[in-house]
Order: sequence, then structure tokens, then C-alpha cells
Amino acid sequence: MMKKILLTSILIIVCGLLSAQNTLQNQFGSTASGRDNNKFDRYGNPIDTTAVVDANTIPIGLNSWVVDERLGNVLSVPVDTLQFGFQNIFDTGGPNGHYTYLGNLGSPRFSHVFFERKLTSQEFFTDPYDFSYMTAGRVVYTNTKSPFTNLSYYKNGSSKYANEKFKGYFAVNVNKRLGFGFDIDYTYGRGKYLNQSTALFNGNLFAYYHGDNYEMHFNFIDNNLKVAENGGIKDDRYITHPLEMADGKRQYHSYDIETRLKDIWNQNTGYHVFLTHRYNLGFYKDKTTENDTIEKKEFVPVTSFIHTVKFDLNKRTYRSYDDAQNRKYFNNNYLGRDSTDVTKYMSVKNTIGLSLREGFNKWAKAGLTAFVSFEHRKFAMTDSIDGQPGQFFKNYKENSFSIGGQLSKTQGKTLHYDVIGEVALLGEDAGQFSIEGKADLNFNLFNDTVRFDVNAYIKNLNPSFYYRHFHSKHYWWNNDLSKTNRTKVEGKLSIDRWKTQLSAGVENIKNYTYLENTSVGIPDKENAETINYMNDAAVKQHSGNIQIFSARLKQDFNLGILHLDNEMVYQKSSNENIIPLPEIVLYHNLYIRAPLFKKVLTLELGADLRYFTQYYAPDYSPAIGQFYLQNEDTKYKLGGYPLVNGYLNIHLKRTRLFVQMFNLVQGGGDKSYIFAPHYPLNPRSFIFGISWNFFD
Repeated sequence: MMKKILLTSILIIVCGLLSAQNTLQNQFGSTASGRDNNKFDRYGNPIDTTAVVDANTIPIGLNSWVVDERLGNVLSVPVDTLQFGFQNIFDTGGPNGHYTYLGNLGSPRFSHVFFERKLTSQEFFTDPYDFSYMTAGRVVYTNTKSPFTNLSYYKNGSSKYANEKFKGYFAVNVNKRLGFGFDIDYTYGRGKYLNQSTALFNGNLFAYYHGDNYEMHFNFIDNNLKVAENGGIKDDRYITHPLEMADGKRQYHSYDIETRLKDIWNQNTGYHVFLTHRYNLGFYKDKTTENDTIEKKEFVPVTSFIHTVKFDLNKRTYRSYDDAQNRKYFNNNYLGRDSTDVTKYMSVKNTIGLSLREGFNKWAKAGLTAFVSFEHRKFAMTDSIDGQPGQFFKNYKENSFSIGGQLSKTQGKTLHYDVIGEVALLGEDAGQFSIEGKADLNFNLFNDTVRFDVNAYIKNLNPSFYYRHFHSKHYWWNNDLSKTNRTKVEGKLSIDRWKTQLSAGVENIKNYTYLENTSVGIPDKENAETINYMNDAAVKQHSGNIQIFSARLKQDFNLGILHLDNEMVYQKSSNENIIPLPEIVLYHNLYIRAPLFKKVLTLELGADLRYFTQYYAPDYSPAIGQFYLQNEDTKYKLGGYPLVNGYLNIHLKRTRLFVQMFNLVQGGGDKSYIFAPHYPLNPRSFIFGISWNFFD
């Protein structure tokens, strides 16, 4: 029923869009976006903001931005009009294939490029769902002279095994200062293999007010993620050596392959409320045009009083109804036959800041901000009494008080920088600190603009609560952990004319905290020669130092309508047993791009390749929905497989669509399309996607 409603709504809006496009075409022009290079599309994927955008795509006065969750600072992002690479924005593996994931649309994922891995958050269980999970810092605000709507639809496969995704975005202004809107994202991955369906929904409401003295941003987010856990396929040979497993048949379907688990679900339900506002003190001055005529009064902020409040609530539920199956797969069953395991998390964080604004006179070359934060966290977990199975909640409470400061320069064309530091003085995180800095230098070389970016940090972090305390149906942790120290320096050189980006960096980690599969082999009761490894997991901390070096080259070429885009990543870990990494990660995209019919229609036809060298890729634990190190006794390498996708992109005015053939090679052998142990990617399949932008 929901599918029919969504499709009917899309068809109605498309009809209206197509009839309105001709009248809208000549009414709009282009607009510039902000300076910052770290831009993301509405799907959270990094995009190249140096790409040329059709002037008819963005109307005059339309601009978008996000705000940071600490102080509410505004960061410009491009409007959702991306043409190039449109076929990859729905890919769980990321636009350049940097993620290991479980195959299905919206399934948990884990980057095999180390510098792209995010720190473990207090919510923990939602970290692997960053492809779909919405947070306050990812909400896109839009200012528009006419209502702006984006609708997108994606489908992979057909019938009862299809994967589908629907996204809707709407923004409207009450006046030039006040605007609001909403965002809906629904993913339903039925799965090409048994017992792996995903049903992911997130929606958010947002509003903002930009006055001279008062500014405000607000959003409310609802996340609901439900995934079935199948433990992977029983025998990898169904993928690596399919002829051996065909039992005389010419072929078999992916959904005929037996899986290790069934009737197990992980569900995360989250609610987030975010409000950041500030009151500005300043003065008005005459604003002049290029011919030195006075146009109007312009407000110049001098001092800002900032307040940010953030409320997060998450409930994680693990359901398992086959006790006999669990006892064969999991090493421990602490809660007996109880089918439900619940964990709850709640956080309220207030931040108050005082900012001396940049640029209010010629001597104010940088902005300076001081702030204090107080966070209250509460955790509740299913527990047992005196070793007897039971079902009640044990509560934990934590508080943290910290102070910090920020020094930044965002104006001007040559040099920009941003340094922010924070230290926890009281509470559970006392002694925790971080200093982060980034800067960019822009200069001319060979009649071209060259940018040099550098970012660095020093962090001394208290491990996430769930690393320190966790008790559940299958795992039980109480750990006394030291703080993790991380130091990183990275630089990047960008030359636009040459379409070149070269970056390199190094990070040192002390007391690295991680998860490991600690299963112990047990002889099979029916066959003494067979060893069964029951699933177990433990938190480990490496007291020594581990260094990670990484270098990346992005180099694009074109000859007329023929294009070849390339990205090459080299990385090396000083301790492959603790942080295993593929040494080489590649992405190549060969395509032709041709404007047709007086540039009204643009076609893009090509194929891209994702590849990483073999390494001990992380295993996946269905009991907690997390990736962890493979068991030392049974680990094996994955990778070395060229994942090739062919595609056709079509861009017509404000309508974008693509067709794609996924996994063209679909090869067997040891180097196959299994990126996480026992979790193959989808077999060869046809994918379709469409997106509309319109203003009315």
C-alpha cells in the first residue's frame, strides 16, 4: 500500500513538473556557493564543487547550507543539482566504492579507507548506518525565492527481491529571513539473499531565522532502522565456486543459498532535537556598489552570544526467536530464552558561547569564540539478577563539563584557517581534550589557482560508553579502559586546471580500542574432525602505538567528450594484526559526456571500476550490528575483485535519471564479490533511478 501511494504521488508531481518546466526554464540563473571545499550532496556523499553546473539548473536566490552541532556556524553546500556521478549517490558502497558492506541496500557499512573512518559515537549501534542515519549536522537548510522540491526514486531488481529507495525534500520561505521545510528518506531493501531485508526510515523538520540581531536554526529528526540478520551465507563456495554447488543444475538463484541465521532483527529508533541560536551586537554602515553609490545600510555584527542545545534519544532492540539456532551460533546466552534485548541511550547537551566576530573593522582579521558545554548522558540495558535469566533495566548515568575556544578566519581570498580546542574538566570525561585545526592557502601558479589545504588534530578521548559497559543476550563487557590518544597531520594540493588533487597524511594512535571476534573452536559432537567456532566478541585495547600512512591522488583527463576520472589511495598500517588495511584502493570511471539538442539534454555513458587489494577485511557481528576483527584462527583475506558497473545518465532540464548494470563481471574464484566474510554483494542486476527538482 505504501509503495502504491509513493508511486502515485511521484507520478502526479512529475506531470506537474513536466508541464511547468518550459515556463520555468528562462526565469532562473546561477548562484555561487560558499568557499569551503568539504561539500556534500543531500545524500551525505562528498562531491566535487568545482564541477560546472548548468545555469538553468539553479534559480537566482536559491542557496543551501548546514550548521555545525557545537556552535551553529554556517557552512555553505551546493544545491541538489548534481549531474555528474548521479548513478552513485544511492550506492551503499559510497560514490567511489570505499565501503565494505553486507550487500543489501542500506545495510551496515565500514570504510576500508582508514582516514574516512568516523570515531565511535556514544550512540554506537547506529554508527554503521551513516549512509541513512540522519544527524543534526547533516540537515540541509535552504533559502529560496520560490518553493523548492526534490523527489528521487531508486529501484534495483524486480518482484519480491527488489530494493527501493524514495527521498523527498521540500523548502519554502515565509520571507527573506524565515524559512522551513522537511526531508523524508525511506529505504526498503528486500534483499537478494535470504533473511537480509532492511527497512530504514528517517525524516526531519527544519526551520531557520536570519535576522540582523537574532539568528536561529532548529531541526527535529526521527530515525527508524530495522534490519534482518542472516549471519552470512553458509558456504562461500556458492559465490567463489558456483559450479561446484549447482548440484547438476545449470544455475541457481541467490535467494536459494542457505544462510547461517534467520528470524533475528536489529532495530534502532532515534529522536533528535537540535536548536542553535545567537544574538548579535553590532552597528549599521552604508553599503556601496562598484560605482561608489550608496545602496543601503548593512549590519555588521561585532559580538555574538550563542546557545546550542542538543537532545538525542535512541532505543536499540535485538530480537531473536530461535533459541536452538542461537545456541549453535553464539558462544553465550546470558538472558536465557528471553527473545528481546533492549538498550537505551539519552543525551542532553547545552553549549553557551561568546564570539568576537571577524571583519567588523580592518584590525579584526580573525574571529574568536569561547564556549562552555555540559552534557548529561543516561544508558539503560537489559540485565539479569544473580546469574538468573531475567529482564529488567540497569541504568548508568554520566556527566561531562568542558570548556573550549575557536580562532577562525573565513574572509578574504588568500588564507583561511579554523582552530578549535576543547577540554573536559569535570565528570566522566575529565582529562579528555581535542585540538583540531585546518587551513587553506590559495595562490596563482602558471596562470591558475592552486590551493594547499592542511588539517591536523591532537585528541585524547575517553572510549565510548558501550566499549566500557555493555551487557546483552550474547555479550557482556565491563572494561577499565585508558583514554585513546590520536595525532594526525594531513596536507592536500589542488590544481584546478590540471584537474589534480594530491594529498598525504600520517596518524599515530595510542591505546587504540576495537572489537575482536574471540570465538573458541569446539569439536563437533557428530564429527570429531570438524571444529565449530561459536560467535563471541570482546573489546580490546592496544597499549602501544600504531601509525597509519595514507596518500591519495585524484587525476581526471578528458579529450573532447571522452573522460577518464581516476582516484588512487595508498595506505599502510604499522600493525596489520590490529588495523588491517588494503594497501591500494582504486576508482576509475571511463565515460563520454555529450550535450544534445542545444544543450537542453546531457547524456553520460560509461562504466566505472572499484578495486582494493586483498586484506583481512573486518567481520560482522549480527548480535550488535558492528564490524570487528576476524577470528585469529579462521581469518582469511578478501578483496582483489574488480567491481564494474555500466551506466547511462540522462539530464533533461531539472530531471535526472540513470540506468545501471551492477556487477558486470560477477566473477568467481578466490577473488570474488564478497567484501565482508560470508556476506556477498548483490549479483549482476539492473538498477534504475530518477530525480526531479522543481520550483513552484
